[in-house]
Amino acid sequence: MIKMVCMILGGGAGSRLYPLTQKRSKPAVPIAGKYRLIDIPISNCLNSGVKRMYVLTQFNSASLNKHIKNTYNFDNFSHGFVDILAAEQSPSGSSWYQGTADAVRQCMRHITNQEYDYILILSGDQLYQMDLEEFARYHISKDADITIATIPVNASDAPGFGIMKVNQDGYIKTFIEKPDASLLPNWESPVSEDYKAKKKVYLASMGIYIFSKNVIKELFKDNPDSNDFGKEIIPSAIESGRTVAGYQYGGYWEDIGTIKSFFDANLALTDNIPDFNLFDNDFQVYTNPRMLAPSKIENTQFSEALLAEGCIIHASKITKSVIGIRSRIGHNSILNRVSMFGSDFYETIEDIVRADQTDEVPIGVGDNCRIENVIIDKNVRIGDDVHIRGGEGLENTETDLYRIVDGIIVLKKSSTIPNGSRIGLAYKD
Repeated sequence: MIKMVCMILGGGAGSRLYPLTQKRSKPAVPIAGKYRLIDIPISNCLNSGVKRMYVLTQFNSASLNKHIKNTYNFDNFSHGFVDILAAEQSPSGSSWYQGTADAVRQCMRHITNQEYDYILILSGDQLYQMDLEEFARYHISKDADITIATIPVNASDAPGFGIMKVNQDGYIKTFIEKPDASLLPNWESPVSEDYKAKKKVYLASMGIYIFSKNVIKELFKDNPDSNDFGKEIIPSAIESGRTVAGYQYGGYWEDIGTIKSFFDANLALTDNIPDFNLFDNDFQVYTNPRMLAPSKIENTQFSEALLAEGCIIHASKITKSVIGIRSRIGHNSILNRVSMFGSDFYETIEDIVRADQTDEVPIGVGDNCRIENVIIDKNVRIGDDVHIRGGEGLENTETDLYRIVDGIIVLKKSSTIPNGSRIGLAYKD
């Protein structure tokens, strides 16, 4: 058995995912209708036999803490846990986490009673399925001080990552953070013939690391003012002669850093054979078992859609969309390319009847609506005869009810869109 503990980084303020992060942390953002982003790294750990996990948080962490508490409970015989380590003042420091390395450094004192040989460090806002035990065995086989998970990328994507120069034996000799395109010819690494054919010859850091126990302690001691792994700790380790290995990962991986990347990754799950497999017997994705009723559908045509449990759907057509838990969609409504988060609770029949009599708007989508290229956050109320259409040509803008970014319209959590509203591009018919 590999003695390893995992630290999952909860991320910073998540400003590029705003307004989805207006009231929650990045790892708490819903995805695929019923999960949250934090479920992905935790599930990867559980599927790989890693059962001791710490989630490091500091921004808008209340909903994340609640989700973890309600979801990940272990029996007395498994010795497993998922603990929250929130940024806190202490005699040794009064500042919040200043970066990825600083967050782990501040939390090292909380794991002194754990027996471990390696620390696995993951991000809380990435979409991927990785065998982390295989990753750890690779680290051990290379007799490495540090192993970094890498993924092949092409020249257009490489400037957005930390790029590793990996030799034929799998060891990293040099590293550059977000290189200029003019420097890339000097940063090619050995990759498979398939990746060569795709011109993916640059190995990008995935922000996934394994450190040997004593090594990480020594690096923190030698670099007391370094706050980031990618920009400071890793380059310093390479320069000082540490053995740093590169683990080349060839599967699907998406860094959920922007509204567009989130929207695209979410809708890609509706593909006939998606790159991220939610229907895997061996690599399950775990989440809160809510014990909801089956979804109820009346006269709705679905095409390339994911439908979570507990929904009541009367729409006429839903295409290329993800419909979250407890969603209600009214008669004759059409949704295309929509990520709908659903709601946290049901309104009663009496509430809905009263709303209809008083021209209030119930939670969900009303009758005769058309919605396209839209993210609908939790507990949003959309009235009848509402048209909301995102797309190219829309300027980035923000109101109290929604934000438009990269042509995607994001309806803010718990907002109300009145009957007859028109947002974004006009429908031509």
